Amino acid sequence: MNRETRTERSRDLRQRQTYAEEKIWQALRGDRLDGLKFRRQHPISRYFADFAGDKALLVIELDGGIHEDDDQASYDLVRQREIEALGWFVLRFLNDEVVKDLPKVLDAVKAQARMADTVTPHPPTRDASGSLPLPMGEG
Repeated sequence: MNRETRTERSRDLRQRQTYAEEKIWQALRGDRLDGLKFRRQHPISRYFADFAGDKALLVIELDGGIHEDDDQASYDLVRQREIEALGWFVLRFLNDEVVKDLPKVLDAVKAQARMADTVTPHPPTRDASGSLPLPMGEG
């Protein structure tokens, strides 16, 4: 996808944001959350992160009801692993969590950002077949 197409896609996604995305964006925009800079619908590789903070290499993904579907959940896992393999850390929240308990969500984001300042991220290494390792408890 070329730069112009990516920009158009990002713009379209921003214009169609959900209520939960709007609510968290109001708390994140303009470096309002502990001075952390986030972007909406930020391209990372072939994906668009709901929110991305470059300095902390932190992605925030908000999941609605569609993410409960098995096919969508599988896609989300592959997508998350690819983004994490690039050195990013992905935090996932349900839309309901953002709407009902935004302070708790923001505390988790701040905590992860603080950790990013103290730890050098290392992407997972691929095994001999080129696959990324399964998360703990899977496989």
